[in-house]
Amino acid sequence: MSRTVLLVEDEAPIREMLKLVLEQSGFNTIEAEDVDVAQQNICEPYPDLILLDWMLPGGSGVQLAKSLKQHEYTRDIPIIMLTAKGEEEDKVRGLEAGADDYVTKPFSPKELVARIKAVMRRVTPTANEEPIAFNGLKLEPVSHRVTAHDEPVEIGPTEFKLLHFFMAHPERVYSRELLLDNVWGTNVYVEDRTVDVHIRRLRKAIAKYNHDKMIQTVRGAGYRFSTKI
Repeated sequence: MSRTVLLVEDEAPIREMLKLVLEQSGFNTIEAEDVDVAQQNICEPYPDLILLDWMLPGGSGVQLAKSLKQHEYTRDIPIIMLTAKGEEEDKVRGLEAGADDYVTKPFSPKELVARIKAVMRRVTPTANEEPIAFNGLKLEPVSHRVTAHDEPVEIGPTEFKLLHFFMAHPERVYSRELLLDNVWGTNVYVEDRTVDVHIRRLRKAIAKYNHDKMIQTVRGAGYRFSTKI
């Protein structure tokens, strides 16, 4: 399952060119020509990255970025601003709004794809060392502890990394391939079905208070962590 990029660009020729570049690079692409259409497409399963034009009908890309960063389920989606505005002050505004990177037109397709891949590599759960908690299940990255309603949970190192990734990215569907890339790493060869084995172990470890139901199988797509049981 390829990663999905939401492409928000109001100029049709640019949008078509970018879609072609992205799909040639192996990304699934969802198109939106304005803020309203973009908001309709920012839903479950959420895109893995948003490529966002600065100037849009119905509101600016900066306003949309600010809005997304204020909501629990969308704040972790990386955003790359795409615009003709090249002044330093404009770049600062975009980054302060929550953008992870900034590409100024005109740009080379190779540079854009490289920026997208670099941002996706940077957005990992290990960057967040704050405790994460959902429905009584708590994970503490620094001390490497997991508790369920304050009771210690015995959990293996791979299951810990898997749970950390899920809890850091709730309500988003991940294929086995993406879980392997994000949890095991791109330089490690592991069979796709290995993910299923560790999912079963993780569910068993956190099953006492029905937390295993938050690790959900999405038929034909992969797995997600959700409190909507």
